[in-house]
Amino acid sequence: MNLPDFGLGALEADLWRLLFVMVRIGAAVMAAPIFGAGSVPVQVRIVLAGAIAVFVLAWTPVALPADLLSIAALLALAGEVVIGLAFGFILTLSFAAAVMAAEQIGGAMGMAIATAVDPNTGGQSGALGQYFTLVLTLIFLGVGGHLIWLRLIVDSYTSLPPGTWLGAERAAAIAGFASAMFVAAVAIALPVMLALLLVQFATGVLSRSAPSLNLFSLGLPAGVMAGIAALIAAMPLIGEQFVTLSGQALDQVAQVTGS
Repeated sequence: MNLPDFGLGALEADLWRLLFVMVRIGAAVMAAPIFGAGSVPVQVRIVLAGAIAVFVLAWTPVALPADLLSIAALLALAGEVVIGLAFGFILTLSFAAAVMAAEQIGGAMGMAIATAVDPNTGGQSGALGQYFTLVLTLIFLGVGGHLIWLRLIVDSYTSLPPGTWLGAERAAAIAGFASAMFVAAVAIALPVMLALLLVQFATGVLSRSAPSLNLFSLGLPAGVMAGIAALIAAMPLIGEQFVTLSGQALDQVAQVTGS
């Protein structure tokens, strides 16, 4: 086996094996919405990837490429990165569905101008999107989704040994899951959107019957109050949908890994 020599003796091969295993785990952690959030220091992600890699090496025999400086080794590393990114991307899609639903509701309520920095992406997100992200994060952690996700990554080294590519079938399944998340976003926002539609309809009727009324000062607060009331009423249903969303994401990761 042709390995770069750093003078570590017998530990040399084990070190390179550890680093090789960390590639898939590190890519998944970087792409995931909770572990890869901007508020989580890079050092913490590296330590987490290294700790998980140690357990993987203890449970699963991982063979290094014969020559780490060869084209085959670089392709194997690229395959590991793609698989890891796929695991994190699936979780990101589920969280994006919640944010998309919140943006639809916030826009209908007139709260689109209230934005804040999203700790997951570092970009701007609506206040309601931040709230939905927080609720989904708490539910995902509460049901142990993070532990199941990490276990699936560890199990993937058995079903998808290093050097294996994701494949067209698995990529198509991820694309189908992305389409399903658009449908999930609409389903989450639908109850509140229907209530807001009734408020806008009533505002339109008032504008026809009393043209002298200042509908901007009347309709905007009414939309916000109706939206908040509808959110409070629909929150148990939205919570159940978030639990379902977490389960769908984990099922998709399990499908990709073949577990």
